[in-house]
Amino acid sequence: MRNFRITVDGTPYEVSVEELDVAAPSSASPSPSPAPAPRPARPAVAAAAPPAPPPVAAAASGAGDVPSPLAGTVVSVDVALGQHVTQNQQLVVLEAMKMNTYITAPRDGRVTAINVATGTAVAEGQSLLSIG
Repeated sequence: MRNFRITVDGTPYEVSVEELDVAAPSSASPSPSPAPAPRPARPAVAAAAPPAPPPVAAAASGAGDVPSPLAGTVVSVDVALGQHVTQNQQLVVLEAMKMNTYITAPRDGRVTAINVATGTAVAEGQSLLSIG
């Protein structure tokens, strides 16, 4: 029985191998090769997470701003500048992880600014539009 240490994808394993065809030792038999020296196991390296983007609109958001609840892509902007909106009216549709999220008006008012367009990537907390 011979013991070996092998490493697969950075994980070390100790295995025992049984020699089935063992011949009687003779004077012409080759000398056994030394077992390879065990390599130290590589420490698992965690992938460094990319730095989080700075909050784009958090510092610049006003009282009437409607922030994005998540990072995603704008699928549609369903209102126009100057349009009167009512509470719970659909304003914007965002897509994140192949799911649509419908952003609705938090209160009645008039759209005073639209800060995004269809196809725009937005960060969580970024101002989508303003209601005055």
